[in-house]
Amino acid sequence: MTYKHIGKNFTPPDIEAKVTGAARYAEDFKREGMVFARLLTSPLPAGRIVNIDYSEALAMDGVVGILTTEDLPQAAPPANPALASDIITYIGQPILAVAAVTEEIAENAIEKIRIDFERRPFVVDPLDTLVEGGPNPYPTGNTLVRNAGDAAAGTTASGTDVGEVKWSRDAINAFRAGQVPEGANFPEEWAFGELEAEFAQCTTIVEEPFVTIGQPHHALEPRTGMAYWENGRCFFHGSLQSHTIGIAPLAGMLGIDPANLVFINENTGGGFGGKIFPYPVMAVTGHLARKINRPVQLRITREEEFYIGSARSGMQGRMKLGLKPNGDVGAVDVIIVGDAGSGGGASNSSAAEHISLMLQPAAMRFRGVTLYTNTTPRGAQRGPGQNEMAAVLAPIFDKAIRQAGLDRMTVRRQNAPVSEDLIGPRRGALTSAFFPQAIQMGADMFSWDERMQRSGQRNGNKVTGIGLGMGYHSAGASGYDGLCRIGTDGRLYLHTGVGNLGTYSYASVVRTAAEVLKVDWNNCEIVRGNSDLHLPYSTYQAGSNTMFTEVRTNFVAAQDALRKLKDIAAADLGGVADDYEIDGQRVYLTSNAEQGMTYAEAAQRAVEMGGEYSGETFPDELNDVTKRSVQGLAGTGLIGVAKDSRHSGTVPSMTIGFMEIELDLGTGKYDIVDYTAVADCGTIIHPLGFSQSMNGGGVWGVGLSGYERHVYDPQNGLSANVGLYQAKIPTYLDVAQNNNTAGLNIPDPQSPMGSRGVGEPSQGCAAAALSSAISDALGGHLFNRAPVTPDMIINHVAQLDHFNTGDLKTNTF
Repeated sequence: MTYKHIGKNFTPPDIEAKVTGAARYAEDFKREGMVFARLLTSPLPAGRIVNIDYSEALAMDGVVGILTTEDLPQAAPPANPALASDIITYIGQPILAVAAVTEEIAENAIEKIRIDFERRPFVVDPLDTLVEGGPNPYPTGNTLVRNAGDAAAGTTASGTDVGEVKWSRDAINAFRAGQVPEGANFPEEWAFGELEAEFAQCTTIVEEPFVTIGQPHHALEPRTGMAYWENGRCFFHGSLQSHTIGIAPLAGMLGIDPANLVFINENTGGGFGGKIFPYPVMAVTGHLARKINRPVQLRITREEEFYIGSARSGMQGRMKLGLKPNGDVGAVDVIIVGDAGSGGGASNSSAAEHISLMLQPAAMRFRGVTLYTNTTPRGAQRGPGQNEMAAVLAPIFDKAIRQAGLDRMTVRRQNAPVSEDLIGPRRGALTSAFFPQAIQMGADMFSWDERMQRSGQRNGNKVTGIGLGMGYHSAGASGYDGLCRIGTDGRLYLHTGVGNLGTYSYASVVRTAAEVLKVDWNNCEIVRGNSDLHLPYSTYQAGSNTMFTEVRTNFVAAQDALRKLKDIAAADLGGVADDYEIDGQRVYLTSNAEQGMTYAEAAQRAVEMGGEYSGETFPDELNDVTKRSVQGLAGTGLIGVAKDSRHSGTVPSMTIGFMEIELDLGTGKYDIVDYTAVADCGTIIHPLGFSQSMNGGGVWGVGLSGYERHVYDPQNGLSANVGLYQAKIPTYLDVAQNNNTAGLNIPDPQSPMGSRGVGEPSQGCAAAALSSAISDALGGHLFNRAPVTPDMIINHVAQLDHFNTGDLKTNTF
């Protein structure tokens, strides 16, 4: 199909502002009378607050107010409270906030505050709390219990509690040694197929332990916020990946009706999963501004962002994988111990589901346990569960294929999911899948057979490694609202409630409405960034979700506007709606193009006709956010508004990555000679946006498998890598010299434009390809860790393998 906008490049409207520095982030907004707040945070990894004395600080000139947990709704553990009550669970946990006329005064006031603590034992490795007699991160336990009740009013946690699970010392020792922990308790478990019967049919079976270490989000924009109150309404400038979906939870944190919250979120400087929904520290800004009745800006430092900015969870696990003689995956049995930090959750089941889809085993069992540690809170980070599993799965799968004497690309293509295949324990259907074609396309682009001839070749101290890996993440939802408006000036106003976190999907998806209504892009205007501008209830910006979900919402809104254009023309000019067509500027009679009216004239008639045409009435099924917006727009033009229906099945976004490296056996370092990646993600809506997602994900995939990790001192609970310079991310010198990406471009039938997202799996396939290539360069050696760093490689070459996964240590060098 030939499109006017879909599949075409364009310049998003915020490009110039971002290039010139004119783009505004939360920290750039000021208000007359604004004061500055700073946080006092915990110096202890675990303990109890016995007493706080802030009298001397409060008496200082320039100090305006202090906010403590007593000013906020209380949240029971394991909720991540905005300010700690009496329980401390990690270093850097916010305890109170001080507001002053300058940041310097606020900092000096913090120095005057005296806090008496009672220390508690702490733990930084999940297996140290899992063992019988081991310390618990919380006074009441060490594990996440779900479905334990509703959230306390004004808090972000729901349905969780703290429980306790312990394994015998024998089970822990066996697990650390890579063996099955006999008699171990697994609160999380699912399975499908006949596991033992399928393993009996496998002629190749590998059993391997593995470790993935979590890493911080380190978004370049810390979660600074500014808030003020006027006439009972809160105006909040915040850094969030999403936008209108955050209104209700943020209003709940502040204890107000969502109608009384104006949320301004023009630009967000990165989030990566750490800013999907409103986060606890936002409550501090809003409540403090209300308490002192002045605008407050709470600036978060880089160090504070590390501690409160969320992080990827880690895994310690064991996998048994079996291949049948023909290369089909017969069975997989996986155990995962997830590190949930001091709050949030792990991604154990998501990691296992990655295997269930990408390898399509005839039978599979997953067993897991989620444990807390006295480290930073954990949450979603780009492809949570799936991407870290991709990194450790690839070399293990390679080992099985090599032992079977088969080709690594061919076996992956053979087991790759197609549209009729299923995913996970519920054996859920897919919207569509064409992954074998993507693998073959990538192999052809990469010249797989030719490059494999170089696998293991030595050139002095350097050896060539050839790797490949697969990425997956679900990439779409439905049921949100779409909203557009044809103004009386004839322009098309595209209202969107998704966030602008730098991916440009916010602009790409609204072009769907322009496509349906055939409007030139220079006659369109995107309306976004401020909930007072009358925005719809849109999807969260995360999980590769936007491209599928918001194409659907913009499509149904534009279809509603199209119907109303034709209705109005028929009412004024005669005939019925089906007699009319549009060209982007006019609606006209198909049999006589001269008989019609302009979009501007139709919009004016909509205002005069009222009712659904001008937004005076609207479908009751709309979300309250959208209803308020339509009411605010009523009488300003022709309103197109609709709620998207529900789709059916998992929306799979899948990628395949191929990588060639030259590894220096003397230094443990490597150069990435070539990286090729192909995505099965439906129709490419915006080619440059797609390329950005693939390339950016590829860079971070290198970071996941080669560089980034948490490191905690087990003696004092201190982190060794708080700053960006201590948690090295890949640079231009670390990534591929040659980089090639492509999309399969086969439409998904449940998207009106055929689109799916691609942001998450673009990281997973690169991480997997790198770990596969490192293993290949070393003759198939398995580190079974992510990341694999040069010191590990050097020690392996020197036959000092203590950096291998023999004891499953995590959160360490």
